[in-house]
Amino acid sequence: MSITVALKQATQKLLATSDSPRLDAELLLAHALGIERADMLLHRDDLQAPSSFQSLVDRRAANEPIAYIIGQQDFWDLTLKVTPDVLIPRPDSETIIEWVSEIYADNPPRNILDIGTGSGALLLASLSVFQNAKGMAMDNSEAALLVARENAEMNNMAVRCEFFMGDWTKSDWDKECKAEFDLIISNPPYICNDEKLMDDVAKYEPKQALYAGDDGLRDYQRLIPDLHKLLSNKGRIFFEIGQSQAQSVTEIANEYSYEVQIKQDLAGLDRVLMLSRS
Repeated sequence: MSITVALKQATQKLLATSDSPRLDAELLLAHALGIERADMLLHRDDLQAPSSFQSLVDRRAANEPIAYIIGQQDFWDLTLKVTPDVLIPRPDSETIIEWVSEIYADNPPRNILDIGTGSGALLLASLSVFQNAKGMAMDNSEAALLVARENAEMNNMAVRCEFFMGDWTKSDWDKECKAEFDLIISNPPYICNDEKLMDDVAKYEPKQALYAGDDGLRDYQRLIPDLHKLLSNKGRIFFEIGQSQAQSVTEIANEYSYEVQIKQDLAGLDRVLMLSRS
């Protein structure tokens, strides 16, 4: 089947499940061909759709995320491997990287800690900005840590970062960190247990990285009381939050004498809190 016909049919099939059916079809077809999307479009008259393409379209039509099907996702200036063991990095999370780039422009951090690293997206993007920094990243999933380590290797940052198993629900979890940090970043679980999510998230992304108790605040309540032990004198903490959680997480932080600032994402929603010592 020609590229033109294959893309037309796939786009039509994906209309019911995708907000960007044509783009999805192009990404899937480029993946099936084993070439870049731009190259596929440039040489479309010379190419035929492989037989494997239809099965990829069927998977997307069943709401499986594109990133899991093709096994990668762009984040900041990086291309990262993703599997169903990690959340798919999203543009909303780039708000953290944009903000730390501004805050630390004149005094870059030396040591960075990423709590709940998943694919390693936040740590590796931060290290791409701060070329002389080193980082540590913690997760309670060994499968996620394998993905993060591979991403560090793929992006030539493995010598600058360390990944380790850790569980902030246990006492003394912070002793594993072995350092003070100028920058702590985290995108912890923050979805309420009964919140209804889109099918491509609810059915496919790891639940332990999404849900955080009845009010979605469980992990902020666990983390914030301990983080002062890991923070350098002028260090700061950056949390991604749910769009309605700014006030609640600010109140938790204020209880532990942190000053809080809020940054919105490109959609104008509260997305990141910066905590600094009073």
